[in-house]
Amino acid sequence: MRKIRVLVVDDSAIMRKLLVDILKKDPQIEVVDTAKNGKEAIEKAKLLKPDVITLDIEMPVMDGLSALKILRKEVPQTKVIMFSSLTQAGAKATIEALSLGAFDFVPKPSTKSFLESMKKIETELLPKIKSAVPAILPPRPLKRPIPSIKPKIKKGYYKALGIGVSTGGPQTLMQIIPKLPANFPVPILIVQHMPPLFTKQLAERLDQLSMLRVKEAEQGEPVRKGVVFIAPGDFHMEVKKVVSGEEIFLHKGPPRNFCRPAVDELFESMADVYEDKTVALVLTGMGRDGEEGARKIKEKGGLVLAQDEKSCVVFGMPRAVIEAGLADEVLNLTQIPQRLKEIFGV
Repeated sequence: MRKIRVLVVDDSAIMRKLLVDILKKDPQIEVVDTAKNGKEAIEKAKLLKPDVITLDIEMPVMDGLSALKILRKEVPQTKVIMFSSLTQAGAKATIEALSLGAFDFVPKPSTKSFLESMKKIETELLPKIKSAVPAILPPRPLKRPIPSIKPKIKKGYYKALGIGVSTGGPQTLMQIIPKLPANFPVPILIVQHMPPLFTKQLAERLDQLSMLRVKEAEQGEPVRKGVVFIAPGDFHMEVKKVVSGEEIFLHKGPPRNFCRPAVDELFESMADVYEDKTVALVLTGMGRDGEEGARKIKEKGGLVLAQDEKSCVVFGMPRAVIEAGLADEVLNLTQIPQRLKEIFGV
């Protein structure tokens, strides 16, 4: 099995060395070269054709966003993982990069401790590099067949849609939410695994593109139909029943599946509140987050949909739901907006 070939791009010599040292420790990864700006990155990428590029956003000569646009045309098979600063400008640029086709991003560590920085990058970056190039790793067939019979849908019966998504989420959501009509009759609640600042920028970007109102969820606000609520980074989001209806409940409980926000927290609360009138949609992402929540929704009689392997950036979360026998229907990304309109009667 050949190694995953990586090109490291950063204007900081210290950061380049840090990344190279981390990547070289992994036996499945080979660092083919480094570059100190976007122009150099393009030249080396065309020559070396790496599997993955780690690309800084803020660089002289040519910045990461400008380079990304060219890289997507010149070396379309190469996956690009952005390195983003934890600032509002960095978050906005990252959402732009993801919409342009970047595979994923890793926030630059804010800690000044070298060892802490090493550990943080190692735990976040290595799994993303390996997820970016699944063809190099041995293929794993599904343990359970995909459901072949469409579930019976009670049109207009369901009261809420919950969406769980991780790696590949922003570009996937941009293929779904803007295609839903302004008269979509239920609230949509989304958990996208992202840090603070990034979820707000994602909500603003989707809001600009969509007929529905898209916003970062706030503590205690009413859950209204026709509004898309995105869980804020570092907060679990739940729905709570109150006298006046339903409202958003945010909290900093322990991470689940190493995630906060976690899809399981949202789905389980929706099962409690909406019971069999809940629809869950599990989209692209690493790991198993959403499986336990989907199980509870199924136990209450709700509907669970999963994205198919072909259209996923990473087929981790949907795979977990399908293999657990929880998916009522498995859909290609291109089918999802229309199917949601059918289910909710619009």
